[in-house]
Amino acid sequence: MKPRATAAATTAPVHYLVELLDVHAHLFRVTLTVPTPAAQQVLRLPVWIPGSYLVREFAKHLQRLDARQGSKRVPVQQQDKATWEVTCTPGTPLQVQYEVYAFDASVRTAWLDAQRGFFNGTSLCLQVPELADTPHTLAIAAEGAPKGWQVATGLEAVKCDKAGFGLYRADHYDTLVDCPVELGPFWSGSFVACGIPHRLVVAGAPPSFDGAQLLADTQAICEAELRFWHGDAADANIKKVSASRRKGGGQSPIPFKNYVFMLAAVHDGYGGLEHKNSTALICARKDLPRLPRSTLAPSTHKQPEGYTTLLGLISHEYFHTWNVKRLRPAELATYDYTQENYTQLLWFFEGFTSYYDDLLLRRAARIDNATYLKLLTKTLNQVNQTPGRLVQSVAQSSFDAWVKYYRQDENTANATVSYYTKGSLVGLCLDLTLRAEGKTTLDAVMRGLWTRCAGGPMAEADLLAVLQVQTGRSYAKEIAHWVHSTKELPVHALLEKHGVQVHREPDQVAQQLGLRVKENGGLFIQQVLRGGVAEEAGFAAGDEWIAVQTDGDPWRMQALDDLTLYTGKAKKVTALVSRDKRLLTLTLAMPAPTQAVRLSVRDAAAVAKWLDGTEERSTPASL
Repeated sequence: MKPRATAAATTAPVHYLVELLDVHAHLFRVTLTVPTPAAQQVLRLPVWIPGSYLVREFAKHLQRLDARQGSKRVPVQQQDKATWEVTCTPGTPLQVQYEVYAFDASVRTAWLDAQRGFFNGTSLCLQVPELADTPHTLAIAAEGAPKGWQVATGLEAVKCDKAGFGLYRADHYDTLVDCPVELGPFWSGSFVACGIPHRLVVAGAPPSFDGAQLLADTQAICEAELRFWHGDAADANIKKVSASRRKGGGQSPIPFKNYVFMLAAVHDGYGGLEHKNSTALICARKDLPRLPRSTLAPSTHKQPEGYTTLLGLISHEYFHTWNVKRLRPAELATYDYTQENYTQLLWFFEGFTSYYDDLLLRRAARIDNATYLKLLTKTLNQVNQTPGRLVQSVAQSSFDAWVKYYRQDENTANATVSYYTKGSLVGLCLDLTLRAEGKTTLDAVMRGLWTRCAGGPMAEADLLAVLQVQTGRSYAKEIAHWVHSTKELPVHALLEKHGVQVHREPDQVAQQLGLRVKENGGLFIQQVLRGGVAEEAGFAAGDEWIAVQTDGDPWRMQALDDLTLYTGKAKKVTALVSRDKRLLTLTLAMPAPTQAVRLSVRDAAAVAKWLDGTEERSTPASL
């Protein structure tokens, strides 16, 4: 084992050298150096990554682990799926070398091919438990990287070349694994928001990509959120930071010195994962902003509809910089990387973040009132069309995320409710209730929590305490009703109080039947919703719906819309389905029309007070 001498020397208690061993085989090589190992040195690889509540078993991709002290190979004993024990001679540096297979394009693990590299420390970096709270360094080797590749990461650079290859440091293991690394020939741009340098890199962008537009929109979002959390202090920080840097000292009220957005554009994908001073994002290439066309039938320039969704994702993950990375569940004050870490508070941390992600797009003037209400309409219908909301509370949904939300199947909609969507409606209900009472707003409550908890761990009791202080009354009943029960939320009544008109209109055919289907060369049943007419008829997930018949001839089914075409006014029809290659006939009672919700502006002034946040009190908070 002879690691290449590509990194600057380090005296850190724990050091990693990451090399691109073989881009075509999707292999990273990692060399871990522990200058003063224990006699029986334990090493562990995390089984999950904070922010994504599923045991992902990263160790399954680790191979060829070898340990040496000097030129002598030393014994390694695997203790369990992700733990190794190395027998060492005390006082002699330990080097452990291994390979990691990286072929997961998500934001949660690692990827390597000839076009792009990406990794989270939880996938590559073995933890030295007794040294986890000491400084760590990470060297990224330039050797083996294809020509033109660069590096982007939120880690603190110690000694790097212009492309970003070289040595980085972290105060401890948690910080090390909370700073993902992007590698490749990516597009890169930068901006300053409230005195804080931000970098945005995009991998896989097509020639039509409008980087200037994405930079401008992202900057507006960041400034809106910085001002949301820090009020006047965010604006003051612009001058304060520059002055303090000239003097070589001073401290910003904003809890990070720089920020990096890492966006991977792929054919089909969506998601993000928040980090302390960065975020990893993935989107469909077609959803990126596009330059105006001058050829190929130029038309009125309009950004793709999915671009708003991308901006909402950026807004969501950036808001997490405060609400989950600093403010976080008390149960997650210290991460245990070896097992599940349970909390009932994801309705607050993910749900309230989901409430604010689109709201802050509106406040940043990236969308108008009509677009915001359209997005809210979608969320309302998603929750109302989920039978699981009557089975599982949003607090239970949070606790069960490890086995339910991240392991969805054909029964998920019947047994669970999303702490993202229903949690966002809890935030909406709380905000509109506070605004109606006129003493405070959810904006002020969030900043009050930031101050009360010193930008650190919090419990539900902290939320109730801040509400009590700012309103003069207890909100325990509301939280018990909205969060810890399966009772319906008073969304419609609250919206109408704030100038929103709630309309009723017919549901889509699938929802009226109680089905989720896939139409691809046939009509395939994916989910059967609890209490619907499809369940009563005997449909099951996995069925292929082949034909439908009334009193006349049967008709081939290719799409759900065919049902209205071929059945007319019939009250009952016969459905022919294939299940496990067996043909079955099911009697389907045609449902009475059910309704979805659509929102519009009734009182523009009242809606503006809410969406503009003009009633909020100035209660800036800092660390």
